[in-house]
Amino acid sequence: MSVLVLGTAALDTIKTPKGIRKNILGGSAVHFSLAARFFTEVHLVAIVGEDFPQKHMEFLRKKGIVLTSLTKEKGKTFKWEGEYKGDLSSALTRKTELGVLSVFKPELPRHQRKIEYIFLANVDPEIQLHLLKSIRAPKLVACDSMNYWINSKRKHLIKLLKKVDIYVANEAEARSLCRCHDLVVAAKKLHSFGPRFVVIKMGPHGLMLSYDNVICALPAYPVENLVDPTGAGDSFAGGFMGYLAKTRKLDKNTIVKALAYGTIFASYNIGDFGVNAVSNLSKKQVEKRMADFRKMLLFKF
Repeated sequence: MSVLVLGTAALDTIKTPKGIRKNILGGSAVHFSLAARFFTEVHLVAIVGEDFPQKHMEFLRKKGIVLTSLTKEKGKTFKWEGEYKGDLSSALTRKTELGVLSVFKPELPRHQRKIEYIFLANVDPEIQLHLLKSIRAPKLVACDSMNYWINSKRKHLIKLLKKVDIYVANEAEARSLCRCHDLVVAAKKLHSFGPRFVVIKMGPHGLMLSYDNVICALPAYPVENLVDPTGAGDSFAGGFMGYLAKTRKLDKNTIVKALAYGTIFASYNIGDFGVNAVSNLSKKQVEKRMADFRKMLLFKF
């Protein structure tokens, strides 16, 4: 079973109390793919410019990620520059350059249009809608977004949500889109837009899952050495969606286990800059932390 992810492949410049890294590999689709590949074949859909290093292409291929729809065009790659301070709970965006992303309209080859598991990572909702229209018979569609698109393209995002099964958002995004502070109320409103499953990420406080009039919570995995939170949400989504694609199930136990795997990948992601931590993981390390996580919980799954 395969999963197709639409998102960004980027060059990030990141500053945290632990240091600074310039023009490192990043992007929502990249972080997602490096986690999801542990469970299933991943097809990455994104656009980069002429300045995107060939070594990054080779790196992704060596990780087993299918790059048929990672296109390179004349112009510059999407770049993001951010800084984290204090508890690193949120990033201060210093600079954003859309580059070739501003003209991106993905066109999938015939065989990728048949993929049933789709994740629409953080990117313009008009691009997300454009791609989704080309998918023939999706079995499960999940999506993510960010406040920039919530504020600038709210109508397009709500139109997209009518067509997805799972919406993944952090606290600020859920509150902003629903225009309310209470997360339980926000979850109910998000369901009214279309998604059956709503996952609200709460950083070090874990996550909340809402579906079929049931709300449950899962804690975060405790991490002592927080280095760089960039891409943690995308790594979470990769572990979560990758496991669902592998099992092809949507029962309660499978959903909770998928969320737990997502939590594990996010916990590794924040331990180093960029993609370093997740890209160097072994299955043994993932399963060891998963086993430790299960022991921490009062319930079993």
